[in-house]
Amino acid sequence: MKKFRRIRKLKDYRIHREGTEILILGFTVFALAAFLLWYYLPQFFILNCVVSLFFFVTYLLMVNFFRSPKRIFPGDVENVIVAPADGKVVVIEKVYEPDHFKDERLQISIFMSPTNVHANWYPVDGVVKRVEHQKGKFHKAWLPKASTENERSLVVIETEGGREVLVRQIAGAMARRIVTYATAGEECFIDQHMGFIKFGSRVDLYLPLDVDLKIELNQKTVGNETIIATFK
Repeated sequence: MKKFRRIRKLKDYRIHREGTEILILGFTVFALAAFLLWYYLPQFFILNCVVSLFFFVTYLLMVNFFRSPKRIFPGDVENVIVAPADGKVVVIEKVYEPDHFKDERLQISIFMSPTNVHANWYPVDGVVKRVEHQKGKFHKAWLPKASTENERSLVVIETEGGREVLVRQIAGAMARRIVTYATAGEECFIDQHMGFIKFGSRVDLYLPLDVDLKIELNQKTVGNETIIATFK
């Protein structure tokens, strides 16, 4: 396998592109609604203030959800597996992976609350070997059955050393849209966005059993910064 070229290109995302249309539409609707209230019902001053404040806070929450901070992994990427998402580690266990490996793997699950950054990063440098979207239910994302029953996207990456890592983006009770940018056959790199999940969700990693684990259960992770494990 050829040597992968390390790309350290800082993408200038302040608001994630997945949120652009929603934020423009939201601003237009809220601004128009507030204008109509104040124009046609000026006598209801207190009510108009309360409703306008509600619109303002709701819009700020939307902006916060679609924020996309600039991040570059600071260390050496060789043999490193980096957190693909912000959130909290809710699962660390040896499981049977039925969709691709069909053997036992170490599962690491990161739950993203609605307040977390919802951009997802590639956890390793390598080549995308498989991308697949699987329809399913919308259980709460922290439940164990969410990994196998919920709407989800599967991305398999082969590293330079021939090790395969599976990343699964999982929809939750609130998340109804999973966006995956990965394409089978293309090179991928740490620091690049792999996708985005809208409104509360989870990301699972399936790793070889012999990796050196660097995180603990209930630990908070920062996407593209926290080291999950290293290959031996």
